[in-house]
Amino acid sequence: MTRLGVRKTYKLYVGGAFVRSESGRYDRALSADDEHVANVPRASRKDVRDAMSAARKAAGPWAARTAYNRGQILYRAAEALESRADALAEPDELAAAVDVLVHYAGWTDKLPAVLGGVNPVAMPFLSFSLPEPTGVVGVVAPDE
Repeated sequence: MTRLGVRKTYKLYVGGAFVRSESGRYDRALSADDEHVANVPRASRKDVRDAMSAARKAAGPWAARTAYNRGQILYRAAEALESRADALAEPDELAAAVDVLVHYAGWTDKLPAVLGGVNPVAMPFLSFSLPEPTGVVGVVAPDE
């Protein structure tokens, strides 16, 4: 007797918790060979609003951390992602995601020195810039 495999059904990760989508709908995730590998939640507008609200709450504490500490957190996320490479994605896609995390981890304590500074303006004025977080951005991707 052949056995039917049970596919993983993922949840949304919002505000530090795994939650079901408000709609209760899921899409099938297919491999490159068109094999069903998992069920992915289809987020609703309410789910996006909840995620944005959670991100706004987290923005203050994140900005209050030192630049060095933010870099450590991003680097640790890259390590965790790479440690689960065989279970998560195509090797090239995963390598690209890890590279992006490591790239931004390296920039966290360098941005003020590179982007900030005194800007040349006519006397008797002083103009300077200081990079700082300005808010939360959400991206909603089309089905394609």
